[in-house]
Amino acid sequence: MNILINTLCFFGALAFMEGVAYFAHKYVMHGFGWFLHESHHRPREGLFELNDLYAFIFAIPSIVLIWFGTNGHPWALWMGLGVAGYGAIYFGFHDVIVHRRIHHNWRPKSRYMQRIVHAHRLHHALEEKEGAVSFGFIYAPPVPVLRAEMKAIEAERAATAG
Repeated sequence: MNILINTLCFFGALAFMEGVAYFAHKYVMHGFGWFLHESHHRPREGLFELNDLYAFIFAIPSIVLIWFGTNGHPWALWMGLGVAGYGAIYFGFHDVIVHRRIHHNWRPKSRYMQRIVHAHRLHHALEEKEGAVSFGFIYAPPVPVLRAEMKAIEAERAATAG
């Protein structure tokens, strides 16, 4: 029974993190935390960017859960590992595959991976705080939906500017 509970805690935390990442990206990083995230929407100068500090910020819940998990609350260990697993997946997809912070020649072949990469590129179409689309990362809406959302945002901007 423990294996089932541990597995559910791990995968539940991992899946939950996509919602946390979406919320944090849309309302924190593109909100009051823009002063850190803005560096990610500009050409990178050097190996690191100010936005990289978010990796340390988002590691805190994982570290705390793992600590509690090794100090009498085993379910917390598996939740902490699930949060860490999401971080590892995010790093692999976002920093390695999409932004190529580690050089490679791999090109996505599956429709899923192509959609994720394309959605993130659409997110970076603007260098501004407002008007971006696609804030999650393991899930991204279909590209035509994102393009329609971008057109609606552009139309709204044109209407309010004119």
